[in-house]
This record gives sequence, structure tokens and C-alpha cells, in this order.
Amino acid sequence: MDFLAEYRRAAMFFEAGDPTGAARLLEPIVAAEPGNASVRQLLARAYFQSAQLGRAEEQLRVLVDQDPSDHYAHHVLGRTLERLNRPVDALRHLRIAAAMHSANDDYRKALQRVETRVGSPR
Repeated sequence: MDFLAEYRRAAMFFEAGDPTGAARLLEPIVAAEPGNASVRQLLARAYFQSAQLGRAEEQLRVLVDQDPSDHYAHHVLGRTLERLNRPVDALRHLRIAAAMHSANDDYRKALQRVETRVGSPR
């Protein structure tokens, strides 16, 4: 299997609005190359976009464990936990992402939204 070609196909599926199709293409690549963060991140995003939130959480936790400084993985993990109705769990990851990349408005807004929901301002 040509993993690069399959990754590119998966990215096209994702960009075309077919995250489920992208995930199907990415799953065997992640199984074959578990340390490939780029592929795992796209798989996590595909799961998130297709509301496979448990699967997204699994992939994002691996990314955060592999690289705790990955602010984007923390942000998407926080958003995933928020969508799973686990705002208290989401706060930690949203705070980390916002602290690491304070200029990002999406990070700030997500953090404020969840802090308001939980009732714990900064």
C-alpha cells in the first residue's frame, strides 16, 4: 500500500466534506505507522467531524501523550470532550491550548464558553 497516496486521498475526502470516507482510508495507515502524528491528527479530525467522538478522543489522547506541547491536539481534545458533555474534563485541555497559543481567538472563545458553562472563570 502506498501510504502517501492514501493519505493524500484521505485529505481530499476530508476537504470534500466526507470525514467518514477519510477515516476509512486513514485507519490502516495509523495502524501501520502509529507514530505518524500528521496522519493520526487527520484521523482524529475526521472522527470529530463525523461525530465519532469516542474514537476522536482516543486518537487525540495519543497525540497529547506523544507530544504534550501540541496545542492543537489539546484544543481539539477539549472540544471533543465538550461535545461529549464533559466540560470539566474539557477545561484542562482548552486552558493548556489557550495558554500555549494565546493569540488564537478560537482557542480563547472555546475556553470562555466552557468556563462559563462550568462556572469557573479564569
